[in-house]
Amino acid sequence: MPNRIGDFLVKIGAMNAEQVDHVLRLQSGGDSRIFGEIALELGYLNDDAIKRYVDHMEKLKPEDDDPPELGSP
Repeated sequence: MPNRIGDFLVKIGAMNAEQVDHVLRLQSGGDSRIFGEIALELGYLNDDAIKRYVDHMEKLKPEDDDPPELGSP
């Protein structure tokens, strides 16, 4: 499954490729906002689609990514 937000949103049907390209062009042109913020403002997607992406990324995160507790060897 894709890890890039634009690829994922196209795959689930939340955005189309042209919308993703538009957001990426805006970022390349100097818009410093994150992808989701721009896409939300343009009306290309909703909070639910972003939540689905975040949930997807959480599932891909390795379990042992947490830092060791203080006092652990």
